Amino acid sequence: QVLDTKDLQVFKVTVNGQDAKFAFGEKHSFKGTPLEITLPFELRRGQEVIIEIAFESSPKSSALQWFTPEQTSGKKHPFLFSQCQ
Repeated sequence: QVLDTKDLQVFKVTVNGQDAKFAFGEKHSFKGTPLEITLPFELRRGQEVIIEIAFESSPKSSALQWFTPEQTSGKKHPFLFSQCQ
């Protein structure tokens, strides 16, 4: 599995609660850096997975939108989304 990143520090990746190996690919000047995740199990057709990534962004991380709890509909939790899917 490959995801896009830009100026992120990744600490840990889990897939369905299991630790997964990960590595960064070659950095591109404006596209960012691919995050390559190795699933810790064989994926079956139709199987759903939950990928959790513990990361830290930086001021250079582009297209990240942080909402305070007050800016969300439930007003209880902060919210983060990315425009760099």
